[in-house]
Amino acid sequence: MIPLTLAELAAATGARLHGDPTTLVDGEVVTDARLCGPGSLYVARRGEHADGMDYVPQAVGRGAVAVLAERPADELGTLVVDDVQLAFGAIAHEVAQRVPGLRVVAITGSSGKTSTKDLLAQVLAEHGPTVATVESYNGEVGVPLTVCRVEPGTAHVVVEMGARGLGHIRYLTEIVRPDVAVVLNVGAAHVGEFGSVEVIARAKAELVQALTPDGVAVLNADDPRVRAMAGATAGRVVLVGRSEDAEVRAADVLLDDQARASFSLQRGAEAAPVRLALHGEHQVGNALAVAAVALELGMSLPDVAQALGRARPASRWRMEVTERPDGVRIVNDAYNANPDSMRAALKALASMGEGRRTWAVLGEMLELGDSTIDEHDRIGRLAVRLNVSRLVAVGPGARAIHTGATQEGSWGEESMHVPDVEAAYALLAEQLKPGDVVLLKSSRDAGLRHLGDRLAGVGA
Repeated sequence: MIPLTLAELAAATGARLHGDPTTLVDGEVVTDARLCGPGSLYVARRGEHADGMDYVPQAVGRGAVAVLAERPADELGTLVVDDVQLAFGAIAHEVAQRVPGLRVVAITGSSGKTSTKDLLAQVLAEHGPTVATVESYNGEVGVPLTVCRVEPGTAHVVVEMGARGLGHIRYLTEIVRPDVAVVLNVGAAHVGEFGSVEVIARAKAELVQALTPDGVAVLNADDPRVRAMAGATAGRVVLVGRSEDAEVRAADVLLDDQARASFSLQRGAEAAPVRLALHGEHQVGNALAVAAVALELGMSLPDVAQALGRARPASRWRMEVTERPDGVRIVNDAYNANPDSMRAALKALASMGEGRRTWAVLGEMLELGDSTIDEHDRIGRLAVRLNVSRLVAVGPGARAIHTGATQEGSWGEESMHVPDVEAAYALLAEQLKPGDVVLLKSSRDAGLRHLGDRLAGVGA
């Protein structure tokens, strides 16, 4: 956090100040009282099930010196505002303005945001002090939390931006305006909330619309909806992908037996070899977006290629591979799921399982609206076409995956539907054999990530 007095914070937010205006906030800005430390500002948000003001004593006990709230707190200095969320965004905006030379990179897309953010943060850290979104906190709370972590010497802040509707990303860019905007893809994730993929594209385009003429839009040339955003931005456009006209592109892509890609990273006449430690061919597109950003921020192509190769998975349950002592490989990719990421994970499973027995343990993809049954059906059919050895559809919402698989091919016992995670565990514990490769993939609330941990022995 950039040290600010309560007087300065009040000026930034329009707050009514209760307390000593010279009090210095030089600790972390947090929304969870348990995370407060010496010098912290506690943001007391009112949620559906709890009022943040109830936790002010805990914040005080852990060292907080001030609270942002809708009413005064007796225990410490208070910035009293009508809307805590808007004021929180205003604080983040003020913090970003006070860091000379700070370059803001914002990333959005229907899938791959967190993996790309993690990869970019590691690459840019080799170029200068970098702050990035923690896990996938990419909304109206996560973005200001990320920005408030910058310090006077921070060179780059990498912000993941998600949306649940039109105007959401526009609001986030008002908190912190991007210098570089990355759009990875437009897919059917959350289509039940947006109404159509076309509306999703409009929502994602809000990111590049926020750029000034000095900004840079990094766009996926291989996604027609993303490519079309080139006409929606005032910034300079850099296309990335495998298309011939992409400025930053990949050639000669190869996968090893763990679906880790190697390729030639190319920009114009320059080229450098890359060998990723991340699993799945879809990581090539993420790496190209990262490379484009790093090149724009001053890294050389050889340095970018080497940094990409050194990067490792940073967030849990995203193509997390564990080799069990008995020779079973567990691939836990069950933090989130939508049709695009599900297809990418199944293709990675097929690459990893060449010559081995493969299991796709799949749960429900949430928030797909009227397309729910059709999209799950298509995933089951894809599993058959990719020659997955065994398919286990877990839970009532995943039944259409099993139905699609059985209708696509002459499958009998190859596809199974089980009622819940416990039934899936019992089945796998009984039938897994050395050499099997097991993919677990579902939306977060379906709970398969915990099944993956159990199978892998994580936390056991």
